[in-house]
Amino acid sequence: MGHDIWQQVLPHISRAVDHNRYETWFKPLVALDSGDPAVLTLSAPNQFVSDFLDQHFGATLLSLAQKVSPSIRQVRFVPAAVSSPAPSPPARRNAASAATSQNTLNPQYTFDLFVVGPTNEFAKSVAMAVAEAPGHTKFNPLLIYGGVGLGKTHLLHAIGNHVSKSFPDAEVTYVTSEEFYFAFIDAIKNNTRKEFSDRFRQSTTLLVDDIQFLVGKESTQEEFFYIFNTLYQSQKQIILTSDLPPASIQGLQDRLLSRFQWGLCVDIQPPNLETRVAIIQKKAERDNLSISEDILYFIAENVSSNIREIEGILIKLLAFASITNTDITLDLVRGVLRESIKKEPLKISLDEIIDRVAEYYKIPPNTLREKNRRKEVAQCRQIAMFIAKTLTNNSLKTIGLHFGGRDHSTVIHAVQQIESLRVKDESVQRDINYISSLFSQQ
Repeated sequence: MGHDIWQQVLPHISRAVDHNRYETWFKPLVALDSGDPAVLTLSAPNQFVSDFLDQHFGATLLSLAQKVSPSIRQVRFVPAAVSSPAPSPPARRNAASAATSQNTLNPQYTFDLFVVGPTNEFAKSVAMAVAEAPGHTKFNPLLIYGGVGLGKTHLLHAIGNHVSKSFPDAEVTYVTSEEFYFAFIDAIKNNTRKEFSDRFRQSTTLLVDDIQFLVGKESTQEEFFYIFNTLYQSQKQIILTSDLPPASIQGLQDRLLSRFQWGLCVDIQPPNLETRVAIIQKKAERDNLSISEDILYFIAENVSSNIREIEGILIKLLAFASITNTDITLDLVRGVLRESIKKEPLKISLDEIIDRVAEYYKIPPNTLREKNRRKEVAQCRQIAMFIAKTLTNNSLKTIGLHFGGRDHSTVIHAVQQIESLRVKDESVQRDINYISSLFSQQ
């Protein structure tokens, strides 16, 4: 019902707003069945777009929807990641069966939309080879690893989308490790463990995102081990992503790590300047955003190599231009990107960073240099490494040497862990901001 109403509302919107605004903000929306005829629920591409539409166009859409169906009392926006209605307790028994290509593959993540550069070309070529002949190449399993926001998930979805389109009878299953873990817990609780296992064993192509999430979860690892063996022995394709190479993932069973390396492990590195420009240009064209070449380069030179951050910045520019109905100028970009523009690195010693972090957390500085594995000390050390990487030009090797002779892979892991943690935990971000501000006052 929601879909039918939305299809009738769209023509009214297209007449009420300009073409670019319609194509950018409204056409991508998908109507969902909320279960309440008085609520029109619309799925937006992400949280930012969802909040933007709710704030700036909520009342307008409600008025237009009521012209089509007077019984509508609310227009609700939800980001795509949480757009599916919350299942009732009995439905959670089928949590595993919800992880299928039909429900969870992002149609925008295709090979055509993946911008290729020297740092990801090999990974894309291998992914395409697997997608063309799943289970029939030497790349089984295929594990793609790299830092946050570099395109691992994009390639994973691209493989799934290609296989689903090329092989209609294929059973393509996409699941994050976190979803796998919670579905497994539900299966134990509801005594449906066999159903859970059978669902994944029926896959012809299994896509598992962020396999490192299974670290420390022994029973879940054991279940995944048996599913992996069944699929591998049946020549079914397995593709995994991770933020680290298998050898650097601590807390996964050796037998799992060994199997991950049976096929091929490929990495994705941060994109170089030219690739970042191409990424910005392609995403801008997709969003009907007109950006001059000098602005393209300005953005590429002043944002991090994290592709997700680049996409977030473009969404901000798109929103600003849409609200103010102005062209995107260099001054506008500087204003919108004030917090993202790179600053000259401060002249700070690594010992100063260690001392400041230790003082803030009230621990002896030497504990950050020693091989102390206590959780609270380990996190403080990772924060110190993160700040060192952010505020100085020191190499990963040099940073590692100052923290008790650790190698560069430890520093990479620390930076990635804190990068992820600060998104989830506001207190960690506050700590980093405060400690970093102490150096700006020098």
